[in-house]
Amino acid sequence: MVVPKKVFFTRGKGVHKDQLVSFEMALRNAGIAPFNLVYVSSIMPPDAEIVSRDEGLSALRPGEIVYCVMAKNTSNEPNETISAAIGLAVPQIHDKQHGYLSEHHCVGLSEKQCGAYAEELARTMLDTIMQKQGGNILKTSNISIAAETDQDGNWTTVVATAVFVC
Repeated sequence: MVVPKKVFFTRGKGVHKDQLVSFEMALRNAGIAPFNLVYVSSIMPPDAEIVSRDEGLSALRPGEIVYCVMAKNTSNEPNETISAAIGLAVPQIHDKQHGYLSEHHCVGLSEKQCGAYAEELARTMLDTIMQKQGGNILKTSNISIAAETDQDGNWTTVVATAVFVC
């Protein structure tokens, strides 16, 4: 059974004439390019510790298969605002009940607006469980990033990611 013990949050931006390289540059900027990323759905494991990016990265080895929840946005439309965010909501009794992570990407919204929406999504998903089981939401937060695309038609990619450490 694989249940992550820790999670960290990171974000990054990349720009390049090629879309794939732009994505790679965003992963490098986020610090997670040397890992084999496996996207998972939006469950925050019970009792998982939230750690800093530095602590999380120091626990991983290049080439390792790493589970993550990722929000990604990419565009080569000139002068466009793109953003991506991960929202988090955890219950007050976090050792038995899972929380939620939500991924969201936006066009035309600021980093703050996209982050607030992702946070509200996570809160809503957790709230629907808490209403049935009783209990309260302890914490909500988000990590978000926004970027303006350039005028030259280069690809811009933004990623916001919750990375699990098993």
